[in-house]
Amino acid sequence: MRDVTGTGPSRLSTVRRLVLRVFFGAALVAMLVVGGTAFRVWQVARTEDRTKADIIMVLGAAQYNGRPTPVLEARLEHARALYRQGVAQQIVTVGGGLPGDNFTEGEAGRRWLIDHDVPAANVTAVGEGGDTLGSMKAVAAVARDRGWRTAVIVSDPWHSLRARTMARDAGLDSWTSPTRHGPIVQTRETQGRYIVRETGALLYYRLTHAPAGDNSTSLD
Repeated sequence: MRDVTGTGPSRLSTVRRLVLRVFFGAALVAMLVVGGTAFRVWQVARTEDRTKADIIMVLGAAQYNGRPTPVLEARLEHARALYRQGVAQQIVTVGGGLPGDNFTEGEAGRRWLIDHDVPAANVTAVGEGGDTLGSMKAVAAVARDRGWRTAVIVSDPWHSLRARTMARDAGLDSWTSPTRHGPIVQTRETQGRYIVRETGALLYYRLTHAPAGDNSTSLD
């Protein structure tokens, strides 16, 4: 008997094909977005921009009683090199502290730079922010008060794109000069893990404009 209801096998087959096309199309788009973001994280990680700026911004990492960890020390050494090359006349060290800490990450970074021959008048500590976004907003507020408009950001390579994106959203015209040594850039396994992590964190930020639960010390 001929199907006169329009709901026979032929129609069901058409619906299945349509659902599959939508599913695979959405999956393809998602793969392209994730893959494209991962490529940009990798690409910006390899970018070295030493254009002169108002400030060199050093993003925080863990410190122990005022002593930077190797991750933070690598960033500070790179910032000092940029300062000596005349990239900027002011260095801003960034990052808050954990309950019970005697020093914030920003304060520990400032102490290290002063101990390594950077004049105290040329180093500002912004000891606020429990995550990258919070730190960027705190620096942007200080920058507005002091008339700073541009910043070169020093962090680990894989963190560069997300940090730059957040800084620009906070109102600072920024570019990046990442570290090229330290624990995070030593092995391909570590590099791959951080690229995956930063891809997810950046996508989350772009969707929500909120931090992905990271804090400055977890970047170690």
